[in-house]
Amino acid sequence: MKSTGPLLLALLFSSLAAFGQGRANQPPPPTDQVTPEIRGIVAAGTKIEVVKYGLRGSDGVVGMPDGSVILTTSGGVGKIDADGNLSMLVNDSDRAQGLAVDPKGRIIAAQYSRKVSILYPKESAKVLFDSYEGKPFIRPNDLVADSKGGVYFTDCYEIARHGETAINGPDRKPDDLPQAVYYITPAGKLIRVADDIKRPNGITLSPDERTLYVNDWMGEYLVSYEVQPDGTLKNRRNFAKFDLAQQTDQGMVGAGDGLCVDSKSNTYSTTPAGVQVFSAKGEHLGNIKVPIYDNYGIQVSQNCGFGGPGKQYLYVVGLGVVLRIHMLVPGNKKRPK
Repeated sequence: MKSTGPLLLALLFSSLAAFGQGRANQPPPPTDQVTPEIRGIVAAGTKIEVVKYGLRGSDGVVGMPDGSVILTTSGGVGKIDADGNLSMLVNDSDRAQGLAVDPKGRIIAAQYSRKVSILYPKESAKVLFDSYEGKPFIRPNDLVADSKGGVYFTDCYEIARHGETAINGPDRKPDDLPQAVYYITPAGKLIRVADDIKRPNGITLSPDERTLYVNDWMGEYLVSYEVQPDGTLKNRRNFAKFDLAQQTDQGMVGAGDGLCVDSKSNTYSTTPAGVQVFSAKGEHLGNIKVPIYDNYGIQVSQNCGFGGPGKQYLYVVGLGVVLRIHMLVPGNKKRPK
């Protein structure tokens, strides 16, 4: 297993959003790349379609009922229709990264500006929370809304830009909040539901909403919890082990970033190894290696979500690129993410 130090990991993964900036003059990713077979998930030879490239960032992709997807890009929130046309819903999202859509159709964002807000529609826009128990958030990263109107989100430090110190946060202070998972209840109360993950990142719910999954960027495992009726969590477990985890000075790093789930509770985690697919039981089923699109040799694998007609396509975004892959199992049609 290859050993990779924190500084190199910093160069490779911490600034994916920045790497996606200003790529208008860069050629498109390979358009002839296809997937291997993952039995019951994707057929061998399925084309990895390049929907968009050269965008100013691409993250937070979520499927919509009309077959379009929304994502964070160009400093705002964009919408890509089933034909690949991009329009902007929000021009200035104040550093939004992860997105969710609640049962009312409102777009909610985790923002690097240390808050969670409703961004769209415009008349509903407002900050939901920017602190917990009087302390500001670290940097809300990703989120998912449940069918009750509640929202789970992760709050974590940025991965290194300047070596090992930044792995633990470039400006970490002793009285900072812990890296954690929070829940905004349907009644509008904020509660911290987990603080036992090294660096919580991508987050999603099982189709029946009984299980919450969270990617641990700094660990070997995709973590799961049992969701309680009040939205709290119990029975944390290491649900699935990442393939090709990397040894660093901090220990094993799987670098799990974005996360989504299909209608049969298979989970999809974007990592340096591509999109890693796990069964409903946590078995590693295979990896979808998406195109290399960077001088650093990084795969376009920052976040993922299901969209398109019938939610039959897996969208993979990162580095200013939007890809889609026709899957055998559709996404969850009962909830946007």
